[in-house]
Amino acid sequence: MKPESAAFMEKAREFLVKAQGMFDHQWPDEAGRAAYLAGLHAAQAFIFETSGEIAKSHKRVQVEFGRLTKGDPRFDMELRTFLGRAYNLKAIADYGTGSGSRVSAESAGAAIRVARRFVECAANFLSANGRAPQAPDATPKL
Repeated sequence: MKPESAAFMEKAREFLVKAQGMFDHQWPDEAGRAAYLAGLHAAQAFIFETSGEIAKSHKRVQVEFGRLTKGDPRFDMELRTFLGRAYNLKAIADYGTGSGSRVSAESAGAAIRVARRFVECAANFLSANGRAPQAPDATPKL
């Protein structure tokens, strides 16, 4: 794994720990935000390994990750849509006011569970040679 990707993955794992700690202390807004950031950093690692580019904006990371994993059976729909869904939790935590401006404990807990799977799935596909393995060819061999 390239040093940049390793740094992104380290940050992703740090945010998983933070998310669980915040959840355990009954801070669901912060836990939901941290779960999203764990996924964001794991996606940045995946993007860097596969394309050599560092995607910095939230939108760019979401778009690039979606593009790179489209049709890849190793990334199920829950993982492919995680960043967009979890970003909504971050937005609520950061910018929400008034009624409905809180992340529920249920939403935060679900985000943490998927973020763990997201980070581990990304880590599993980052090989030691600095490239993410290609998806298996679905074309039948004759």
